Amino acid sequence: MSTQPSASIAPPDHQLPESTTPPPKKRRHRWIWAVVLIAFGLLFYWVIAQHQKSQQAAMGGGRRGMVTGPVPVVPATSKTGSLGIYLNAIGTVTPVYTDWITAQVTGVITEVHYREGQLVKKGDPLIDIDPRAYAAQLAQAQGALERDQNLLAEAQMDLTRYQQAWAKNAIPRQTLEDQEKLVLQDQGTVKNDEGTVQYDQVQLAYCHITSPITGRVGLRLMDPGNLVTANSTTTLVVVTQMQPITVIFTLAEDNLGQVLAQMHKGAKLSVEAWDRSNANQIATGKLLTVDNQIDTTTGTVKVRSQFQNADGALFPNEFVNARLLVNTLENQILVPSSAIQHNGDTAFVYLIKPGPGNPNAASSQGSGGSSQTGSGSPNGGASQGGGSQGSGSQGSGSRKGGGSRSGGAQGGGSGQSGSAGANGGGGKAQYHVVMQTVKTGATDNGWTAVQGIASGVMVANSSFDKLQDQSDITISKVGIPDTQTSISGESNAP
Repeated sequence: MSTQPSASIAPPDHQLPESTTPPPKKRRHRWIWAVVLIAFGLLFYWVIAQHQKSQQAAMGGGRRGMVTGPVPVVPATSKTGSLGIYLNAIGTVTPVYTDWITAQVTGVITEVHYREGQLVKKGDPLIDIDPRAYAAQLAQAQGALERDQNLLAEAQMDLTRYQQAWAKNAIPRQTLEDQEKLVLQDQGTVKNDEGTVQYDQVQLAYCHITSPITGRVGLRLMDPGNLVTANSTTTLVVVTQMQPITVIFTLAEDNLGQVLAQMHKGAKLSVEAWDRSNANQIATGKLLTVDNQIDTTTGTVKVRSQFQNADGALFPNEFVNARLLVNTLENQILVPSSAIQHNGDTAFVYLIKPGPGNPNAASSQGSGGSSQTGSGSPNGGASQGGGSQGSGSQGSGSRKGGGSRSGGAQGGGSGQSGSAGANGGGGKAQYHVVMQTVKTGATDNGWTAVQGIASGVMVANSSFDKLQDQSDITISKVGIPDTQTSISGESNAP
């Protein structure tokens, strides 16, 4: 039996040595981390750039840097006039009289005389209730009165006879006295009958309801055929007086003193009623009276003003904005409220002056660029604003004709306005603005009283985001819209 030879095994000195080199490591995760880090870096750079842009937009530098010529400005002129001091409040239109008419007798409604919304006069018929039962009661009372009146007349005649007989000693004294008392009893009965007749007449009159005041009738609440009962709470008709009418509103107790001071002088304070949006004036009236107590929970007092309301514009229970005129300031310098700008607590306006602006004065507001005054004279150098933007912001040769307002050599000047090329061909600016600090006072109807300027001067009333001191402007009917405004609606200049 044969056996297969076993595999030969090489001796140890003929075997290959074991490999000591480690296996190669995977490098794929390294470039993934590199991509993530680069993405984070780009995102961080983008956030920083957006933040810087928002800061520049808030400071207005970006907008002003885009202005390359005279700014179109809508002008306004200051004037001398009077200005009213008003107290504003929310009021409610309240009728002087409002009548809720109910039935005072029981019966069936036979007729309704009014139309819904009709203006009725005092005494006009409104509703009729079936009067037949009350007419019958009145007839009975009148019959009883006539009977007792005749009994009284008979007793009075007997008393006359007894008095004549007593004078002749024909009857005893007792008979005469009894007849006198009988006459007095009949007189009382007649008076009672007269009262019954008058009561029945009133009840019968209640069957014919008439308007107690002159006013307007509301919607119909009862129809013919409805049964009504006496002294019920069911309203038959409502009549509201429309002319005159009042407005009740509240004033703060701090303002009560100046109102009472004017009333004690006999002044008739004017009150204006405006609609909810304060856009349209509805009516003008007079302050009528002040309540006798202050509401301690709100610290206010109610006042009532009266309006003639000839056109019926004021409607009962309507909410209106009331404006009470408590004083009038005379000989005030007035400018449009929209022309006043604020820089912190400082208020100022831009006065419009003839001729081009002074670049030396304008450059003093800049941040110290390479050329703050430009090259050449005020009429021939770089335009205002060059210092604030610096020569690098526009580039020394970014605009053609930048060296002179009248069209100098190319690439000469720096600054935000440029000149000949920016002005579109080279004429001198006809107007410029000068920043003037003012002190503001009362405001009314879009006008504000100011101190610091004269009457009749022109001020800028638009394009405030593009203006600064000594800016060249052109007079226009439409200015550049402002893109940044304060909370109060006025542009803030840096």
